[in-house]
Amino acid sequence: MTAVILIGIGTGLGLWLILTWAIPPQPTLQGRLSAASSFVEVADATWVMALARPLLPGLRALGLPGIRLERELRVLGRGVDTHLAVKLVLSSTGLLAPFLLQGLLALGDLRLGFELPFVAALVLATAGFLLPDLEVQAKATRARAEFRAALSAFLDLVWITLAGGAGIESALLAAADVGCGPAFTQLRRALAAAQLTRTTPWTTLRRLGDQLDINELAELAASISLAGTEGAKIRASLSAKASALRTHLVADAEAKAQAATERMALPVTLLFLGFLGFIAYPAITQVLNGL
Repeated sequence: MTAVILIGIGTGLGLWLILTWAIPPQPTLQGRLSAASSFVEVADATWVMALARPLLPGLRALGLPGIRLERELRVLGRGVDTHLAVKLVLSSTGLLAPFLLQGLLALGDLRLGFELPFVAALVLATAGFLLPDLEVQAKATRARAEFRAALSAFLDLVWITLAGGAGIESALLAAADVGCGPAFTQLRRALAAAQLTRTTPWTTLRRLGDQLDINELAELAASISLAGTEGAKIRASLSAKASALRTHLVADAEAKAQAATERMALPVTLLFLGFLGFIAYPAITQVLNGL
């Protein structure tokens, strides 16, 4: 009965995906505007997209991958459709792999029945659907930490350029041109967009901070806006922010090192307990046999 219910659910989901592929939903105006105003370059996996493209509208219609995960994907520079295609390909592979293995075993007169491959297919399909999300969240956390480290260096470069007598906008552009890496690339793209659209650089930096969910960048934009609009002294503020960022990064590194040390103690403890059991086993056996 359970197998029949699950097969019915899978059939209904497949029909829904086919229907959304035949009649794709129209993107909203907010989605089009957010895509047009993005400063993050999006990567695309061609062969994965080619395999899963017909079913992507159905997944988007279900609300996948979610607002929070879309932010994580923007941090990594990965497209939403590419991520959904990877999830679909992995889940489909996990769903079909046990039945293919059962077919190969059947050629050698080894039959596993229907229940075991069915359960294994559900477990592998679920794992294939969820593992890309976990990978994206872990990589996005590391990417944000790297961006904050690069932002600290960027603030130091801006402070040095301001000390040399440059204006705030020219200091931002010069500091962004000096650095390299994904973080400086995104900063250069945001500042270039500000020049092309004739908007203030702190506006585009604040928007970049909102897209990447990095509060420090939004705070930097707020401080720079005071210097640009009200003539506030910015050099001391930038120096303090850079120092606070470095202190925060050092504290995070120390916390991660402490956590890694604690995790290393667990295998040693288990090994010690196993060694004690190995030593005590003959004595315990003798006592039990004597009883």
